[in-house]
Amino acid sequence: MAVVWLIEVGAIFFLAAVAISFFLLLWLKPLLRRYALARPNARSSHKSPTPQGGGIAVVAATTITLAAGLFICPLETDAARLATMSASVIALAIVGIADDIRPIAPLPRLILQAAAIALVLVALPPDLRAAGFLPWWIERVLIFGALLWFVNLVNFMDGIDWMSVAEVVPVTAALALFGLMGVLPLDAALLSICLCGATIGFAPFNRPVAQVFLGDVGSLPIGLLLGWALIQLAGNGYLAAAILLPLYYLADATITLSRRLVSGAPVMDAHRSHFYQRALDGGFTVYQIVGWVFGTNVVLAALAIATYSNRSSIFQLAMLVAGCAVVGVPLWTFSRAGLKR
Repeated sequence: MAVVWLIEVGAIFFLAAVAISFFLLLWLKPLLRRYALARPNARSSHKSPTPQGGGIAVVAATTITLAAGLFICPLETDAARLATMSASVIALAIVGIADDIRPIAPLPRLILQAAAIALVLVALPPDLRAAGFLPWWIERVLIFGALLWFVNLVNFMDGIDWMSVAEVVPVTAALALFGLMGVLPLDAALLSICLCGATIGFAPFNRPVAQVFLGDVGSLPIGLLLGWALIQLAGNGYLAAAILLPLYYLADATITLSRRLVSGAPVMDAHRSHFYQRALDGGFTVYQIVGWVFGTNVVLAALAIATYSNRSSIFQLAMLVAGCAVVGVPLWTFSRAGLKR
């Protein structure tokens, strides 16, 4: 019954999210061009001033369709917890749009992000355990740190046209499939469907060469929404799958930050050190890079879904090792391109 509900309702609100996101962007484009124009600099990948803030449409379409879906077809879910999570998403969106219009200093921005993420932590069910072998309070501290890092790495990785589309669409589609398989709560599955649709509605405007960028108002809340859904998946016993789905983003951003820390480079400043940025500087086209990332994410999604078929620890570990090998291919390819500069 739940699967039928998700298919029928999910399809309707997926299409609604596509339409709302698309038509909101048509309306917002002139406003964003006037108030949130991103001008190219030494670290930019674009050549001409481009409006940013398209994430307003993505976040609005996701939250509107999710709220409508839960109102029309109510689920057995904790409304207060969902409301708290939604408040955190809106708070991050406000921080993001403020940063898009007039950049906020790194430390205050990080503090505001941490406050929003702490709200999400409060909204998690007390009995949710992603790593049950750890004491409860240690696990919660780790989840807080992981969410804070994940929100920022999604922001860091949104550096070229279609990059976020190539990440969000496969991950949310896989999360929706986990919902159909009954291992992801229906509210998280419906959220994934709505976010997938909203991102597809944004995609035509962000196609190279982009008419509109996602901006911090999009990348920060999207990171939080994805992180929340992945935690739900891990809490249902699919920790390996929750790691596999965003593994390319995790690897590129974490390795890049680690290298900058070791070299003494400022980690809070914008830069062009990510593997995909080095590939762009090394001669790869945007289409080639996002094609690599999208293909990698499809394979990672397949490995994540495969963990459903065999719950043994050995098989889960084998899928993680395979995922690391899959991610290693584009990282090595992009790195080689960067060396040829």
